[in-house]
Formats: sequence, C-alpha cells, structure tokens
Amino acid sequence: MSFLSRWSPLLRLPSTPTSICAECRRRTFLSIAPLQSGHNKWSKIKHEKAAADAKKNVQRSFFTKHITLYSKLYGANPDDNPALATILAAAKKAGVPKATIEAAIARGQGRSSEGAVLDALTFEAIVAPSVAVIIDVETDSKLRALQDLNVIIKRAKGATSTTKFLFSRVGRVVFEKEESTGEDQEVVDLDRIMDDAIEAGAEDLENDDEGNIVVWTQPTQTTQVCRAIGDKFGLRAQSSDIVWAPNEDTKVAVDSSQDLTNFIEMLAHLRTYPDVQAVYTNIDRGNMTDEEWEAIVEGQGAK
Repeated sequence: MSFLSRWSPLLRLPSTPTSICAECRRRTFLSIAPLQSGHNKWSKIKHEKAAADAKKNVQRSFFTKHITLYSKLYGANPDDNPALATILAAAKKAGVPKATIEAAIARGQGRSSEGAVLDALTFEAIVAPSVAVIIDVETDSKLRALQDLNVIIKRAKGATSTTKFLFSRVGRVVFEKEESTGEDQEVVDLDRIMDDAIEAGAEDLENDDEGNIVVWTQPTQTTQVCRAIGDKFGLRAQSSDIVWAPNEDTKVAVDSSQDLTNFIEMLAHLRTYPDVQAVYTNIDRGNMTDEEWEAIVEGQGAK
C-alpha cells in the first residue's frame, strides 16, 4: 500500500511502481493542509471585514442623519450653528468622507450635493399579504426614483396603491436621554418639560425603550416644539420628523414565512436606497421572533 492510501481513499495511488518518487508524493500530500488553512484564514478576514463595514455604515448613517437634521433646524453655516459645528467635528474625527458630509448639509437645505433642488414625493404601496407601505422620498429625479422603487416593491410581491388613509400624519421629536452626572444635577425628564412642551405645541409625551423623550405634535408645530424644548432645557434632538403613524385598527400580521422574508428584504433595499428618507408600514408583530421583529423595526422610520 502506498503512503497516501493509508491517509485517504480519495488520494489512493496505483500500487504498481511509477516514476514518481516517494518524496514527491509526500510533498503533494502535505501541500493540501496549507491550502485549507489559508482558505479558513481568508474566510475569517472576509467575515471581520464585513462586520467592520457594517459598523462603519451604522456610524456613517448616524452622522449623516444628525448633520442633515441640524442643517435643517439651525442653518448650514457651522459658524452660526453650534450643534452642527459639534457634529461636524465628530464626523470628521470618525473619518466620514468630506463628500458625504457636504451632501448631508445640502440635503438639510433641500438640495443635492450638486446644488440641485430636491423634489419631495410620497410613494404608496400594498405588499403581500396586504401590508400598507408609505415611502417618503427626496430626489433630483422623480422618474428614476419611481422606477427604482417600483422594482423593489414588485420583488416583494407588492404593487402601488393608495394607503395614506390607513395612517395619521403627525409630528414627532425625539430628545436623547440625559444621563445624571451624580453631582446633584437634576435630570431633565418628562415631568420637568411637560408644561413647557404643551405650551410650545406638544400633544403627547412619552419615553421610548431606550429612555429617550418622545414628543408628539401637529406636523406644522414640529420644528417649533423641537427648538423650544431643546433650547430651553439643553436637550439634544435625536430626530425631528413628520411621520406616518399607522392606525391601530388597520395593522396587519404576516403569517407566511416567505412573505415575511420578502418584506424584510424589501425594507433592507429601501433602507439603502439613497433617495429614500423614511419608510412606514402598518405591519403587526403577530407571531414574529425577536430577531424578525428587530429587522422590521430597524427597516422602518426615518433613516
């Protein structure tokens, strides 16, 4: 029996003598292990790179969202806008590209990075089995955006359809949770800001799962409420949006695993489409797992 046949039947050599010496055969066999090791190493590198890229994308999304918000609220000049100046410094330190920063500032002013005026449009659709979807878009090409969104919706077995009547249009401002310094500093909470918030135009206040303060108001009062509360109490606005809130009695559960997979993939595609600003749906959690529901939550709302 040859040397290789004792190790693997897949590498069995003829039993009759050949012109290949034993040492050559041994070298051929031993060269297999490093290839496997190298493959594993490359797989690990690709996995680590993918994780790093995902982290970078989340970080970049955080900065662009806040840069756009502060540009919209207080103006595009950081010399006259301390909030914008602070977030710009942090973004530059984190390595966010200059072009990305400039595009975010411009978007806050309703313009593209090239200076073109952005058109706002609302895209409505019904996706299998019967979930209503509303997509807020800002684009410099309505035709291109509509064509691209139609493709994404059709992949999820959806079609354009009127859905606004299933939602209510409301203003929502989210202020970041204030942490106590432990130095007798009074933390700003709901009770402390409630009277001023109502006077400024707030209709309801609550804490979200992370402890942030969420203020609901009429769409026309959103910016006023954000500025009034933020300036008076020194709170940092995490977001300030006019959103489509689904009416409770219209929510739809998705029982088919394939429909749910298609829906989650659709949200992911919409999330990465540059012109999409926000996605709203009336999907109900139903029997979804925590992981599935987390994917739904992350795919909805403003970017």
